[in-house]
Amino acid sequence: MQQEIEDQDSGEQEELYEHHRIVVDRGQSMLRIDKYLMMRLEAVSRNRIQNAADAGSILVNGKPSKPSYKVKPGDIITIVLAHPPREIEIIAEDIPLEIIYEDQDLIIVNKHAGLVVHPGYGNYTGTLVNALAYHFHPEMLGKSIEAESSRPGLVHRIDKNTSGLVVISKNEKALTHLAKQFYDRTIKRRYVALVWGDFDTEEGTVTGHIGRNQTDRKSMEVYPDGDHGKHAVTHYKVLERLGYLTLVECRLETGRTHQIRVHMKYIGHPLFNDETYGGKRILKGTTFAKYKLFVERCFEMIPGQALHARSLGFIHPSTGKEMYFEAPLPNGFALLVEKWKNYINSRNDT
Repeated sequence: MQQEIEDQDSGEQEELYEHHRIVVDRGQSMLRIDKYLMMRLEAVSRNRIQNAADAGSILVNGKPSKPSYKVKPGDIITIVLAHPPREIEIIAEDIPLEIIYEDQDLIIVNKHAGLVVHPGYGNYTGTLVNALAYHFHPEMLGKSIEAESSRPGLVHRIDKNTSGLVVISKNEKALTHLAKQFYDRTIKRRYVALVWGDFDTEEGTVTGHIGRNQTDRKSMEVYPDGDHGKHAVTHYKVLERLGYLTLVECRLETGRTHQIRVHMKYIGHPLFNDETYGGKRILKGTTFAKYKLFVERCFEMIPGQALHARSLGFIHPSTGKEMYFEAPLPNGFALLVEKWKNYINSRNDT
């Protein structure tokens, strides 16, 4: 069974996987949930249960529970985590990573576009998690990482073709602390996107429920009346106007699947080269063959949508200090922007 949790900054909606499901017996007396779970779950410490509750991973009747909650007969208790139960083996693979920062608690990776974050159907190998498994345990090259404590602690995800910063925990304490910050929406992140069209204002806000497209389950749709989907809010501001394209910064209040991509499409500004949401075709510009060839060559410069997770800020789980990181646009993205600048300047000079 899968549920969903908001990753308010990544633009991704994390799938939460149900690891345990318990229906409290009718004859059960009222008891603190941490004590109750210690009795019901083997080899699980009280501290670990409290950490899970602090991170919002223990649900009672579908809502996050505190460790002090007293269970009642008929309560449905579920424990959900951001990774699936261990039906997928993690094979340690020697895949190059751009590591921005690392200490005993966490690691910050600048993920390149085209790299899948987590193994799944169709992508069992060659992912960020496979690369991290090797980074943490090089002696396990080509072998499966089975132990819970040995696997990379994925806190959030970004799309395969989205580049930028990802934070990964190296121990349970860091995972719990960082997950709590995402849950409380205190993680600070900014995205840079190149979108079709020009804007009438320098900044704005997009509001509209986001849910699965009812005819294409692989894509999302905005439902302005709120009949479907979940509430979503995206703030944007113009960074640079490039004629038929605009470079924008996006900040999210919520974190629905493909939120930036689908919200930008909704207001008429699909991300450049975003095939899923209509951005991989010429939406603005001239009808000249020379311009068409120019745009097609621009499409070839990046593997997918022009979206980059540029900045990341959070409180360190051990030191309590505020950490902040930035990653410049990847080469292909940066060259794409420069190419459009040169194109616009050449048009203005004629």
